[in-house]
Amino acid sequence: MNQRLMNAHPALLEICVESFAGAEAAEAGGADRIELCSALSEGGLTPSYGSIVQILRGTSIPVMVMIRPRGGSFSYSDRELDVMMTDVRHVCSLSAIGSLEGIVFGILDDSGRVDVDRCKRLVDAAYPLSCTFHRAIDVASHPLEALETIVGCGFERILTSGQAPSAPDGIDTIRKLVEQASGRISIMAGAGVRPDNAADMIRLTGVTELHSSASVMVDNGPSLPGEEARTRRETSAEQVGALRQAIENCQKVG
Repeated sequence: MNQRLMNAHPALLEICVESFAGAEAAEAGGADRIELCSALSEGGLTPSYGSIVQILRGTSIPVMVMIRPRGGSFSYSDRELDVMMTDVRHVCSLSAIGSLEGIVFGILDDSGRVDVDRCKRLVDAAYPLSCTFHRAIDVASHPLEALETIVGCGFERILTSGQAPSAPDGIDTIRKLVEQASGRISIMAGAGVRPDNAADMIRLTGVTELHSSASVMVDNGPSLPGEEARTRRETSAEQVGALRQAIENCQKVG
């Protein structure tokens, strides 16, 4: 974790993006870090090699790269694990470009527990890059037990909505995770984090990192014959800036 950033603000602001335009907007709006994905509509998948390279070259804030080969469950076949390992190695090979900070992933077994062996393999492969355990914890069978396992695997942070549809709905569980973590690992609240609830997320849970797409709906251009008009979400510098201001205001009030 970038300690300078953590000392500068009451909470670090990570913005998830899936395009170069989104990355530019995140940086312009005052984000501390980018999570780079593709297919945010699927919860985020591994981005293309070209996207990673161009965003590392074109932005100056730290970048975390999603490693997730498909949508759906967080239990993977041996072949899918091989894909993830290959992607991790490709990402690590780019560590000299820009501000690559680490990778984001999460693996559960078929019973809903953290897959220790596979998670450790990816954490070790990514070293010395940092690792975030993503929202797979939100479908884990026992989240507080999962936290202990995740700490033992060597992750630096957990992204969670508190096993709820949105982080504001999961405040109680997020607070319990923060309390149990006791500084051993960072808990980052994500899903439904907006300028109008960011301060409460910090005050009521004690999280030191917030995660948001800070996006607005935009026109996606002409649709194919027979399809409805297309729209998509894109990160907005104005929304990022509003989140940044909400965090700063929390510091002033606190």
